[in-house]
Amino acid sequence: MDGVEQTNESWRILIVEDDERLAELTREYLESNGLTVGLEANGSAAVERIRSEQPDLVVLDLMLPGEDGLSVCRKVRPFYNGPIIMLTARTDDLDQVLGLEMGADDYISKPVKPRVLLARIRAMLRRVTESGQGGGDESAGEEPVRLQFNDLIVDRSMREAWLNDQSIDLTSAEFDLLWLLASNAGRVLSREEIFTALRGIEYDGQDRSIDVRVSRIRPKIGDDPIHPRRIKTVRSKGYLFVKEA
Repeated sequence: MDGVEQTNESWRILIVEDDERLAELTREYLESNGLTVGLEANGSAAVERIRSEQPDLVVLDLMLPGEDGLSVCRKVRPFYNGPIIMLTARTDDLDQVLGLEMGADDYISKPVKPRVLLARIRAMLRRVTESGQGGGDESAGEEPVRLQFNDLIVDRSMREAWLNDQSIDLTSAEFDLLWLLASNAGRVLSREEIFTALRGIEYDGQDRSIDVRVSRIRPKIGDDPIHPRRIKTVRSKGYLFVKEA
């Protein structure tokens, strides 16, 4: 073991990977650390498995037979809101950006060490679990955390957001970013702060995932992508969520 406390052994992970040996080794390692892991080698079959099984998290390889990872990600997003970590053997930024635009929550370049993958999985699932439990607020007798900005409501306990009383379709990573920005309304957050808070690793100065995610969130919350009023880009500094947009 890695000396990390074992929690939430009911977490169910689906690994979509056509390299059988790599998939089996990864499953053995994750299961030895308390996770329940299923394997799927075909992209087309993965879509139906994700639909029927609704795993807590999907680890999705980019290059797959049947359908590639980008296509799988795009197809499952209408009915699956759980985290998706995309694995790519390529170093091309375009693949990473396309993955995020299709709805992936995170990406890891292959080859990846099993303990690194485990850490990323745990960090993502803990964030979802803690947020869904109100971050411990309920045990303190407090109401679930909810923020409202005119016609926009963001509820951390339910991990949902509404615009004009209509539910907003957000991925897990998009909700985490929206909550982070909204809960810091009126303060500029640097990309470094955002990256560290959401991914738990240092910002390398090149990663575009935050920018891609902001661009996806803006239209969903009624913001103008060209001239945003709610989530503003502050040049050379970061992003600002405006309290009264």
